[in-house]
Amino acid sequence: MTKWVKRMVTIKEVAKHAGVSVATVSRALNKNGYVSDEARKKVEAAIRELEYYPNEVARSLFQKTSKMIGLLLPDISNPYFPLLMKGIEESARENGYSVILGNVEEGSELGEDYMTLFAQQNVAGVLSAVEGTLSHGSSMPIVMLDRVLEEDDFAVYTNDVKGGKLAAQAVLDRDPGNVLIIAGPKSVPGAIDRLIGILSVLNPSDVTYQIYETTSYTIEEAEETARNIFIKYKKIDSVIASNDLFALAVMKEAQQKGLRIPDDIQVIGYDDIPFSQLIYPGLTTISQPAFKLGYQAADLLVSRIRKNKIEEKRIKLDPKLVIRDSLREKMESEDG
Repeated sequence: MTKWVKRMVTIKEVAKHAGVSVATVSRALNKNGYVSDEARKKVEAAIRELEYYPNEVARSLFQKTSKMIGLLLPDISNPYFPLLMKGIEESARENGYSVILGNVEEGSELGEDYMTLFAQQNVAGVLSAVEGTLSHGSSMPIVMLDRVLEEDDFAVYTNDVKGGKLAAQAVLDRDPGNVLIIAGPKSVPGAIDRLIGILSVLNPSDVTYQIYETTSYTIEEAEETARNIFIKYKKIDSVIASNDLFALAVMKEAQQKGLRIPDDIQVIGYDDIPFSQLIYPGLTTISQPAFKLGYQAADLLVSRIRKNKIEEKRIKLDPKLVIRDSLREKMESEDG
C-alpha cells in the first residue's frame, strides 16, 4: 500500500483559513507586536486544523534566537557514539532544543562544511567530537565532546590516562605473557592519553610488549588489524585494545584460528559498547560514561548559549573497569 507524504501547509494558507493577514499570523507565531485576542484564537484554531508547523530556521532568524544545536561526530557507525547521542538528545530536549547531526570521518574536511552549514541554519551552538572545529572561526558557542584540543576549550571528556592505566593493570595482574597494545589513531587525543596510561603501568614492569599502530577507529580497520596482528606476531598472550571494536575483531579472529579465550589469549577493550556483553565470552573492557558525557556536554553548551555563569569549563569523567570473561583469573600476589 502506498503511503503519501502530506504536503507542508504554508503561512498564507493559515492566514486565509483564519481570515486574517499573513502579517497577523507572523506576529502571533513570533509573539512580536500586537495581536487581538480574537485574531490570536483564530490563528491558533487554523494552525490546529491545518496541522501547520512553523519553519524553525526562518523563525530563529526573525527572532534572532534559535532552538537548534549542531552536533559533529567522527563515525556514527561506531556503537559508542549512539550512546553519546542519547545523552545529548535527552538534555537538549529537556532544554527545548533539537539536534542537527553531521557525520565527519576522521581526517576529512567535512567538519568545515558542516560548520558553515550550521551557521547558515542559525544554530545556537555546536557540540563537536571532531578535530578542526574551532579553527572555523565561528562566533557560535562550541563545546568539545570526549576530547580537549586547545587550552581554552569548553569540553566534557573521559580521563583516558586513568582508563589506560586500569586496562594495563588488569592485564598485568593476570599472567600477561607477551602483550600487544593496539594503539588508537594519533589524530585522536583520547587515544594518545590511553596509550600514555597503558605505558605508565607496563614500563616499570618486566613485561614484554609490542605496539601496533592504527589510523582510524572504523570497523574496517578493526577487521584488518585483527588479521594483520596474527600474521605479524608469532606469539600473543594478551591484547590491550584502544577500543572495543578492535578487541571484538581480535576475539573473532582468534576464535577462527582455534585459540581459546582467555586461556590462550586474553583481551581487554575500551568503551563498553553494548555488544561487549552480548558476545561469548563477554569482553572485559574500560567503561566510558557515554550517556552521562553527552548529557553533561549538552547541558554545558546550553549554559554557554544562555550566558549562564559556568563554574567548570572542562568536565573530566572517570572510566571504570568492567570485568567479564575475556581476561584470565587474577594471579595470587606473592604477599598473599
